[in-house]
Amino acid sequence: MNVLDLDQLRTFVAIAEVGSFTAAADVVHKTQSAVSMQMRRLEERVGRPIFSRDGRQSRLTEDGHRLLEYARRLIRLNDETLSAFEDPGLTGTVRLGIPDDYADRLLPTVLAGFSRINPMIEIYVDCQRTHTVVDMIREGALDLGIISHGAHSTARGQVIRREQLFWVGSRDHCVHELDPVPLALGPEDCCWRSESVRALDREGRRFRVAYTSGAALALSGAVLAGLAVSVLPESALKPNMRILGARDGFPDLGHAEIGLIRADHAKSPIHDVLANHIVNSLSNLAIVEPPTVGMAAE
Repeated sequence: MNVLDLDQLRTFVAIAEVGSFTAAADVVHKTQSAVSMQMRRLEERVGRPIFSRDGRQSRLTEDGHRLLEYARRLIRLNDETLSAFEDPGLTGTVRLGIPDDYADRLLPTVLAGFSRINPMIEIYVDCQRTHTVVDMIREGALDLGIISHGAHSTARGQVIRREQLFWVGSRDHCVHELDPVPLALGPEDCCWRSESVRALDREGRRFRVAYTSGAALALSGAVLAGLAVSVLPESALKPNMRILGARDGFPDLGHAEIGLIRADHAKSPIHDVLANHIVNSLSNLAIVEPPTVGMAAE
């Protein structure tokens, strides 16, 4: 009877997320030859090719995409099972900071799974901008923080997730066709703002910043009302938004990295168990796009 190897599945998920065997080898702390051997054995186990080569990139086949969903579920269930037996008697309060860009769709995943396993641990959640979360961690006002990484980030935590950044507009409006195009962006110290403005400058696309806010809810509201175009990561997409691409005059923005940081004092078992749960649940989480998000361009 064939049994899937969880270590092979973790390596497989890493390759799917970073796009190459070489980069995945660094993520899973293995040599490239060991990663290649694991994937050959995994393909033998499932009896189907799961990768196709595209230059230096490793792309998933149709069967590979099917396996990826199952792999993430198996890894998550394994980690939750082990966590359930770590220390059921843990009690206390953990203070967690997270930007509201992620809170709407990522936070429920973290809280629901964690509360089932650790019902006696209270989580105090403070939704703040990344810069504020970093400052509060340094001051000891928070224990753990989920933050956005950028080229000019003031803190570098453990990278736990990578997501595509998208230009987004309203599905029911054509504000993206205006010249100059109005934008709804974060404050000037926001890494996504600086990166998106530089990208438009390189393309020669005229724009004006029409709305500025540190609250993702306000930026999404401007987009859905048809007042502006904004920049959001995959997990922040909402129904009735359309993703804008090169055919609409919007350049690729690459990926956003989501990191986990912790305060110097946060060294107790309750901090460890929540930190481990965040890493496991978010790194393996498959985002399902809202069904009414419209793709305006390939």
